Amino acid sequence: MTTRNGERGNGDAARIEPAVHAISQESRRAAPVAQHLQRQLANGFVLYANFKRYQWQANGPLARDLHALFDALGAEVLAMLDPLAERLRRIGQDPVAAPDEVLGKAGVVPAPVSLTPREMIEQAQAHAALVIREMRDAVRVAADDDDPRTADLLARLVQVHEKHEWWLRDLLERGDRLLR
Repeated sequence: MTTRNGERGNGDAARIEPAVHAISQESRRAAPVAQHLQRQLANGFVLYANFKRYQWQANGPLARDLHALFDALGAEVLAMLDPLAERLRRIGQDPVAAPDEVLGKAGVVPAPVSLTPREMIEQAQAHAALVIREMRDAVRVAADDDDPRTADLLARLVQVHEKHEWWLRDLLERGDRLLR
């Protein structure tokens, strides 16, 4: 409530303070929603690094096409990092960023140096499937926790990973002998 001279009345503070406290309590570090967001941010960092490694190591008859594909997939994953980190900040958390934090939270594992093009695609497809499963779980947790903003963010991001998994699966299923 605002008084005639533009100052807030005591009623506003009394009404706002409990809501602010409740929101900050819901977003404590151990909250399941925060843990899911941290995991997906960490997964995104590792996925991005993996796509760059695959891009740089692409070889064989499809090297040029794979180089472009992995670059495009990496760029889409990179674009997901800020929305995830910003959502964590909005709910009062510090996003993981240091390499040891990222590797400690991620379910996706770093790609080894020497993979064949087929192995790169198989690993990328398996990682996409893992992230899709985890993000779908996170959407349910956020919805159950009455956090529609996080549920919406994760639902939008899972669609990108579903597209990646589809493209990678399609490459593997065609088995056109160009992937060794």
